[in-house]
Amino acid sequence: MSTFIIRECTREDMGLVLSFIRELAVYEKMINDVVVTEDLLYDQLLVKQLSCCVLAFEDGVPVGFALYFFNFSTFLGKNGLYLEDLFVRPEFRGKGYGKKLLFHLFDIAKQRNCGRMEWSVLDWNTPAIDFYKSIGAKAMDEWTVFRLDVK
Repeated sequence: MSTFIIRECTREDMGLVLSFIRELAVYEKMINDVVVTEDLLYDQLLVKQLSCCVLAFEDGVPVGFALYFFNFSTFLGKNGLYLEDLFVRPEFRGKGYGKKLLFHLFDIAKQRNCGRMEWSVLDWNTPAIDFYKSIGAKAMDEWTVFRLDVK
């Protein structure tokens, strides 16, 4: 039987995190948008602690990651957990690892007394959408995401 663990990222993991980010960017057809470096990840995740990252392993082999941060709901008066990215390598999909990562974050949100957990998904990513619906997540179709790039 294989051993599955999820743990927080360390300084030594920044290369692995960057690798996962690049693999995700290839999947999302956005590899040209990736400009992050190991040093930037280290600064944001571990020095400034503006975001958090967990890694998933099967028998010591890296299988996926999740990157998240905390936001605030003015209506609820509570923090929320925002899942920025969740990725499981294709050869490890279908084993429940994505679900375990997602529910690991859900447990963190409960422990931190968050009011909700949210994330975005590309509208063409039907496997992810179907997965999210299967666990009871609801699409917030009445909302539209806007962005201003700060350069």
